[in-house]
This record gives sequence, structure tokens and C-alpha cells, in this order.
Amino acid sequence: MDYPNDQAPGAPVRSGIPEHGRIPKYYAVKARLDRLVEELGEGGPLPTERELSERYEVARETVRQAIRELVLEGRLRRQGRGTVVAGPKLEQPLSLASYTEGVRRQGRTPGRSLVTLDRFPCPDALAAETGLRRGEPVWHLERVLLADDERVGLESTYVAVARVPRLDSDFDPDSSFYAWLRSQDIGFGDADERIETVLATPREALLIGTPPALPMLLIHRVSRDTEGQPLERVRALYRGDRFSFTTRLHG
Repeated sequence: MDYPNDQAPGAPVRSGIPEHGRIPKYYAVKARLDRLVEELGEGGPLPTERELSERYEVARETVRQAIRELVLEGRLRRQGRGTVVAGPKLEQPLSLASYTEGVRRQGRTPGRSLVTLDRFPCPDALAAETGLRRGEPVWHLERVLLADDERVGLESTYVAVARVPRLDSDFDPDSSFYAWLRSQDIGFGDADERIETVLATPREALLIGTPPALPMLLIHRVSRDTEGQPLERVRALYRGDRFSFTTRLHG
């Protein structure tokens, strides 16, 4: 198999061309649009579907499908009635560091917008997953995640009221929960984490401001303190077009 000399290590092999060599029209247009995106740069406006269909001599629906895929991949984004080149994805480390710390490392301004903070008796499923006692009071903190005021995710945190009894009065919901815990002399020991791809529910899509068909990255985390006691249960939903996750593996 021949590879182009400029083939990027992370790119699809042979630019995604099937072995039989028959390339779908939309994919050929997508490849040309991908090069155009590089030329335009972040924030650059994409020509209209009509202009692109005339330029590439294909149907507008073919152009529309190519644009749709580039939007889902985070290369393009909708802006008003047009489409512009999106910025690079946010890289979030898979570690016991807060979302705030991860975003700041990339020169972006993190933020959170409070959706709800309430308390309820710990249900059976949460108790079984975390080791909390069934029926003990639990806080539920739900916040929209922001990066430079752009809505990029939705985070739900469950923590025992006994661990942080003054969460509703002492904690600023726009700040880092992990930094606040450390200020309360509560340290993290370890955590179990699982990642999957999902579609947002209609409510979640409305809160994040995305179409329900946009793929999301969902992180489930159960954290424990330095004594091995249950600390938090997190359900964090991130836009698949705006995030990637990194980690370092050791042999």
C-alpha cells in the first residue's frame, strides 16, 4: 500500500479512500473542504452551499452532507445563518484535576453556570455505586460548563451532605469544586472513571445549546478521599465536537 509523503500519523490511512478506490461524492467534497478550512483559519467564514456546489460541480445536498460531518467533527461550527471554521478542541486530561485547571492550561477562561443545587435522600442505586448509606442526605450540584463563555458541557456532582454541610452557603458555583474541597482540607485519593459516547437528552441539549443529534462524551466518575471513603459521584457530559481527552500510559 502506498502512502502519501505528507500523510499525518494521526490521519486516516490513505485519507480514508476505500481499497476499491470508489470515493463517495460527499467524501471527496469533504476532503476539499478540509483543505479550505486550513486556508481560512479559525473564525473564517465558509462560502455558502450554493457557492460550494457550483465550485465543486456537485449537488447542494452533497455539499450539505460534507459540511454536516465537519460540524460533527468540530472542524466547523454554525454561527447565525452561516458556518465558520471552529477553533481547536479543548484537551482535557484524564486525571483527578478539575475542569477549571484543564481549561486554564490551554489559555481559555473556564466558567460554570449553576442549573440547580438541591438535596435529597441517597437512593439505592447511588448508595450501591458509591458506598454511601441509603437514605443519608446527598447534595446534587448541576452546572453548565463554559469555556470563554461558550457552553461546552453539563456536569452533575453528588456528594454527601455530611462531608460538605455548608455547600449551599459557602461554595461559589462558578468556581472549581475540587479547589474548594481542598480549601476544606478534603483531599482526593483515587477514582474509578468510565467514558462512553452518547446523545444528549432533549433537556441536556437545551442546557448545552446543541442539537440533540450531536455526539457527546460522557464521563462517569466515583471518587474517594485519601482514607478510601466515598467522596463524590460525577456525571459529566462534554460536547464531542469541542473536546478530546488525554492521558499518559506507563508500562
